[in-house]
Amino acid sequence: MSLLLFACSSLGYYAHVAHGQSELVLHRRAVAKVISDPATDPKLVARLELAQQARRYASQQLGLPDNRSYTSYVDLHRPYVVWNVFVTPPYSVAPLQHCFLIAGCVAYRGYFEEAKAKREAARWQGQGDDVWVGGVPAYSTLGWFSDPVLSSMLRWDDDELAGTIFHELAHQLIYVKDDSAFNESFAGFVQAEGLRAWRQSRGLPPSEARHQAMDDGFTRMALDLRDRLQTLYSSGVTAAAMAEGKQHEIEAFRERYRQWRERDWPNEHRYDAWVAAPINNARLLPFGLYDRWQPAFAVIFRQAQNNWSAFYGRVRELGRMPQAEREKTLQSLLNTVAQGDGAGG
Repeated sequence: MSLLLFACSSLGYYAHVAHGQSELVLHRRAVAKVISDPATDPKLVARLELAQQARRYASQQLGLPDNRSYTSYVDLHRPYVVWNVFVTPPYSVAPLQHCFLIAGCVAYRGYFEEAKAKREAARWQGQGDDVWVGGVPAYSTLGWFSDPVLSSMLRWDDDELAGTIFHELAHQLIYVKDDSAFNESFAGFVQAEGLRAWRQSRGLPPSEARHQAMDDGFTRMALDLRDRLQTLYSSGVTAAAMAEGKQHEIEAFRERYRQWRERDWPNEHRYDAWVAAPINNARLLPFGLYDRWQPAFAVIFRQAQNNWSAFYGRVRELGRMPQAEREKTLQSLLNTVAQGDGAGG
């Protein structure tokens, strides 16, 4: 997921974002009209009908905004709606922050054109920085526009489509400036818990836990690599030693991945291409962004007796706290989860 709102650092970039957003507004069609059009592919009709069912469920059962978002459709004629550019210094895992008038500061800059994203990445790379460009199928305007269902979203399976609608509407409900980990973890929890309830309401079994277990395991490995690199970069060694150590840590990560996959997931290869491709600091940035505080939000939801309204009230209280106090509270909740796991183990 991504946010794309009103950059204040560059008039040229603002013009690009304004043009890209206006193109979406210009080309959107009401979902009801697309569905009723006899020329519409039946497969597209089925996906859009599912999206509308998820949209209604989000407002009626999850307490998410009831507005015009996801009631229109845009065929992008491209695989992604935007491409995000992540940048870090060569010997740091801290992202270059980009600040926006409404969304606050985030760790990426989004472009509606892949070529523009690649040119921006090349500019930073030419200065010696680490860069990564990642395609994004959906983004949120935090309710400033009626976000449409995008053709890029329909390439996902049913769970990912419904979950993304829950996730993006959660951003519209509660969003705290300059705290991506809080915002994404909150929306990620709403997505996961909302999807669990959604499947149950449709008489479907729980989602396949095996895939989630592999995703969680790989995320832990990537975060471990990031921690190892951070330790190296703060060790005080020379730049030459950091460059050599950086490559050593990346190759060691590849070997740990190979052993882990062969031991625990011998028939799963969905991360092989990621590991084989070039790895740098910027490519590691998205890991942990979406789930750092999710277990803490799960505790808050249980404390609210699984009541969405009470849960959102508590989340809003957290959002009003100074960031340091908010993170201290969330960390305390995480500690209770860890203690519970230890007691149960």
